[in-house]
Amino acid sequence: MLNKRLLTAAIIIPIGVGFIVLGGWFFTFFIAVVLAVAAWEYWHLYQLGGYSPNAPVLFASVILLVFFRYLFSFEGSDIILALSIMAAMAFHTLSYELKREHASIDFGITLGGILYIGWLGSYLISLRMLPDGLWWILLTIPTVGIGDAGAYFIGVRFGKNKMAPRVSPKKSWEGYLGGVLFSIIGGAGLGLLWHTQTDAITLTNGLILGTALGILTPLGDLGESMLKRQFNVKDSSNLLPGHGGFMDRIDSWLWAACISFYTILWFF
Repeated sequence: MLNKRLLTAAIIIPIGVGFIVLGGWFFTFFIAVVLAVAAWEYWHLYQLGGYSPNAPVLFASVILLVFFRYLFSFEGSDIILALSIMAAMAFHTLSYELKREHASIDFGITLGGILYIGWLGSYLISLRMLPDGLWWILLTIPTVGIGDAGAYFIGVRFGKNKMAPRVSPKKSWEGYLGGVLFSIIGGAGLGLLWHTQTDAITLTNGLILGTALGILTPLGDLGESMLKRQFNVKDSSNLLPGHGGFMDRIDSWLWAACISFYTILWFF
């Protein structure tokens, strides 16, 4: 399993970094594809559970939120979000009229996917579009990865006290604290490294972001686990050997992009 995980990471990391460096439409299309696949996994997960979120509205909304965030910032994505809510309600109202008894629940699930994957995911675009956004995103995503790795290895070696046994039985408080520590160290190190490229990023910025990301992004991981546990599913799919699915890979990134964006905007 570890070998598969490392091999997959060795393939996807250079691809992801390449699109981040390219930026612009290249990065936007890349994020749209990643989030569209994650939206399919989300839709399929609830299909397995006997629910019927509206696939066309979900997929179209996620993709358009990404494109409009790039083209028009929040003003554009606000319009798409409003239209998505109305379209979802219209479709599920019709489905109830056509005897779909759980239409109101399906409506909530559709909205949940749009907000969770499309709206939070589009913060990756907003983060990249900030001044010095290339370096901010190269601080954010690797810091999350370093924290995840630290949580895994500390948890395996020292984990005894379960953090959320119903949601994620293998996660421990020791692993969580190890992840926070590694995130702080990783954020500080990357802050020093990227300071050589831009004065906007410093050791202090890296420490602050590393701390915030280390404390908060595990909740994104736990939240995605909660979605899967309801249907006794371990991974959102098997598209990424050793990692599960796209949702499994980006669950923390969705939180991290939003947290970093507002931390940078408000405090730096």
